[in-house]
Amino acid sequence: MRVLYLVVCAAGAAADVGRFVTLAQDDGWVVQVVATPSALDFIDVPALERQTGRPVRSRYRKPHEPKPPRADAFVVAPATYNTINKFAQGIADTYALGVLAEAPGLGIPVVVLPFVNEALSARTAYRRSLRDLRADGVRVVLGPDGDHGGDHGGDHGGDPWRRALAELRAATAGSLEG
Repeated sequence: MRVLYLVVCAAGAAADVGRFVTLAQDDGWVVQVVATPSALDFIDVPALERQTGRPVRSRYRKPHEPKPPRADAFVVAPATYNTINKFAQGIADTYALGVLAEAPGLGIPVVVLPFVNEALSARTAYRRSLRDLRADGVRVVLGPDGDHGGDHGGDHGGDPWRRALAELRAATAGSLEG
């Protein structure tokens, strides 16, 4: 069983994240959706729970609650400016950021699909964060022209969900039983 943690952030594309869940499931992944607190207003939680057969996680579990399965890989999609910068700085002030913060140090593959508007993607802090994440082995999926997806989807040079899945395949090739 290959477990994928799909970290969903509060961007317009979050409403369509079920498409990525389908692609990942068709590729043999068990998907655990982890939403940032703000993303809960952007996604259809009951529909994603039906689709994955798992609760959408957005907070740390209580001591009496069962532990979720350990992640074999992470995809952060859509990834926002805020989450990308906090992830790069090691800030773990939400459940989503907490599980992400550990992944590079544990050698767990992470793919980030930014959905950041042009003004924010031009900021030095953001560009530095992308460099820092790449230095930690995180794979950042941009469009063929360096497109950051914009807050309302952008196109990332075609279907962004398929591009993220292709990068996930590349990141996990040879490291997981398929």
